[in-house]
Amino acid sequence: MNSTRAKTLGVYLKSRRAQLQPEQAGLTRSHGQRRTPGLRREEVAILAGVSATYYTWLEQGREVAVSRDVIESIGRALQLNPDEHVHLLGLWNANEPEAVTSITTEVKPQWQEIVNQMAFPCFISNDRAELLAWNRAVDERIADFSSRPPEQRNMMSMLFTDPEMRSRLVNWEEMAAHSVAIFRTSYDKYSHDPWFAQFVAELSRESSEFAALWKLHRVEIKKVTRVFYSMPGDNQVLAYDINSLAFTVDHSDLHLCIYSPAAD
Repeated sequence: MNSTRAKTLGVYLKSRRAQLQPEQAGLTRSHGQRRTPGLRREEVAILAGVSATYYTWLEQGREVAVSRDVIESIGRALQLNPDEHVHLLGLWNANEPEAVTSITTEVKPQWQEIVNQMAFPCFISNDRAELLAWNRAVDERIADFSSRPPEQRNMMSMLFTDPEMRSRLVNWEEMAAHSVAIFRTSYDKYSHDPWFAQFVAELSRESSEFAALWKLHRVEIKKVTRVFYSMPGDNQVLAYDINSLAFTVDHSDLHLCIYSPAAD
């Protein structure tokens, strides 16, 4: 495990430890006030069956050998949910070398044609949350991306800074938390790419709500998500299920998002 991946893994372990209280882990709270929230490092080590020194090295981002059995044991000790567990294994990923994944910044014309044929909102985005292709229904119901220059077509940024998008999105709080958790997985995946750290720093300055959600260090995997939109001047609320489809290995950073009318 190289230094970049080791440091990212260490930060993630520390964030999950801070979220787990002694009572949740079946431990008796000791007398005296804890200096930091959550479990102590030595408590996680005991629960995982590893030495306190070894676990401390992991959190510090040292380049130490970690077997799958050990990382699984640590995940159980931290009581990770399924999405968090998948993310942990992705950070560990001991059987593969660190891959320098590039970000796709433009799409093929035929992909745009496919998107145009969709009757409901549909777009293609990359792991930076940048929109690369979208249809007219996106402009009409989500936000007017066609009127924006390319550098301002970022879904994450617009979610927190664009009043029009926010006013249309009925369940904004739910979608904001979900979107930040998904973006965190990309941030950790591209820990070698300085764009992500710069983007997070800038958006944290622009939006205190984003900054607060980012500090929670939650992760989620893309799944079918229900979203509700209210159109300007219309009392009707439209419900969609967002289906996100991954592209081929050659463009693994791209996602085709289709907004299907909710069936119930």
